[in-house]
Amino acid sequence: MNDTKSLPALPDRLSSNPRSPHHVEEIFEHNIGIRLNGKERINVEEYCISEGWVKIPSPKALDRRGQPLLMTLKGTVEAFYS
Repeated sequence: MNDTKSLPALPDRLSSNPRSPHHVEEIFEHNIGIRLNGKERINVEEYCISEGWVKIPSPKALDRRGQPLLMTLKGTVEAFYS
């Protein structure tokens, strides 16, 4: 009965980019879900719950390093383990 693994608490701000100071590797060992205004999003690159925004990649625009530009969407953000 000691098989239960406690999941790490989800931070207020999290980024999937390993170069970001808000990237936490232990969190990404589990599946994470993000809801913005009640709608589940699957393409979130970064989020902040307290400030109420998520960043998603632009479908076409790239920066000078070839990475997609990130667009900011605002609203009520919920993070959860799925």
